[in-house]
Amino acid sequence: MARERTTYICQQCGASYHRWQGWCHACGGSNTIQEEVRQPAAPGGLKAGAGKSIAFGTLQDEGFDAPRMKTGIEELDRVCGGGLVPASGILVGGDPGIGKSTLLLQAAAKLATAGLDCVYISGEEATAQVGLRARRLGLADAPVRLAAANSLRDILTSLEAGTPPAVVIIDSIQTMFADTLDSAPGTVSQVRTCAQELIRFAKRRGSCVLLVGHVTKDGQIAGPRVLEHMVDTVLYFEGERGHQFRILRAVKNRFGPTDEIGVFEMTDGGLNEVRNPSALFLGDRGKPISGTAVFAGIEGTRPLLVEIQALVGASPLGTPRRTVVGWDSGRLAMVLAVLDARCGLSMAGNDVYLNVAGGLRVVEPAADLAVAAALVSSLFDRPVPSNSVIFGEIGLSGEVRRVAQSDARTKEAAKLGFEQAILPAGSKQTASGLALSEIDRLAELVELFEQDSAGHEAHAVSRRGA
Repeated sequence: MARERTTYICQQCGASYHRWQGWCHACGGSNTIQEEVRQPAAPGGLKAGAGKSIAFGTLQDEGFDAPRMKTGIEELDRVCGGGLVPASGILVGGDPGIGKSTLLLQAAAKLATAGLDCVYISGEEATAQVGLRARRLGLADAPVRLAAANSLRDILTSLEAGTPPAVVIIDSIQTMFADTLDSAPGTVSQVRTCAQELIRFAKRRGSCVLLVGHVTKDGQIAGPRVLEHMVDTVLYFEGERGHQFRILRAVKNRFGPTDEIGVFEMTDGGLNEVRNPSALFLGDRGKPISGTAVFAGIEGTRPLLVEIQALVGASPLGTPRRTVVGWDSGRLAMVLAVLDARCGLSMAGNDVYLNVAGGLRVVEPAADLAVAAALVSSLFDRPVPSNSVIFGEIGLSGEVRRVAQSDARTKEAAKLGFEQAILPAGSKQTASGLALSEIDRLAELVELFEQDSAGHEAHAVSRRGA
């Protein structure tokens, strides 16, 4: 008879080893390997003919067309593609204290108030603690069914009894355990098994299951990577501790667009939706100052304007400092190299600090030109032309490349009162009411600041002479 086998599994990437070691060779994680007991396989393995025959359909068969469930939180519905889809699994990840449980409790309360059966199962808090939060948020009267449990067997038995609920919230998947496994809750095998059984329940009974996931120190959802493949939608809750704004981003969505974002503001009464995030991220724009540029970006299907700030100064160190918040540091190094090699600007001996205002993280290459404008503006100490938005991708040869949805970017800028757009040449534009300044190469952008700087110096000399 086969015996149980002890293996050592990395809790970060799922790699297995025959003995314990302090360093995972697969992902580089330190002290992430834990002992797990694997059950022996059935004798003889799987054989053809032992199971039942399945029915095959065609692509022309009518699919599942159940209406989406509106949560009543428009930003959450937008990120999910228009609402929650029945018989689907949604994974919500984020840093501790970012607001995951608060958002899902608010959504459950609105859905339950609208007449849907909602179940909230907490594996981290007692029901009294969840009820205390509900009273603080003003949701105590919502008919949400609440329970505190960790056993997967007990949870599935309770959910299978009677009519299945419309929405099931599991907070969190790392606290659940299956009694068929000997490993502790939160291990790779437990997370994988519990998630698989809950998603199987969702597909079989038509419920929408939302799983809250913990994240590692690198910001990735803890547990096996296959967890993100099993669910239909993966949402990340982002935000800086120093800002009250929170961003919900869809990184995977089988029923809607990816990279869609929803913007919330954390208050004493819970999470409030932000209807106009462009005005939020721009803040108060008074007198123009050097080192700032407004980038017209696209997040999912939504145009979004955000302020990019840069500070360039002579470095007293042998190795200049490069500090980036909200943007890719590798992309900043590329932009600095192009400014140095193609535009003749000496950036090597300067400290460079770059920040995306409001706590937003920008990932699209269209921000290259706005970053370059902020850097050159700080270097020459000359403001970017007032009431201007900038977007475009920079190539290594110094050319400025066109980007998608330029028309939507300029329309959003015109709606917020901007008057000029600096954009790549040849961008498809309709009448947006903006004065367009098209440029082919990055050197043309640098010339704008050099001419402005030369004119300013000439004016100062004439005043001194007078």
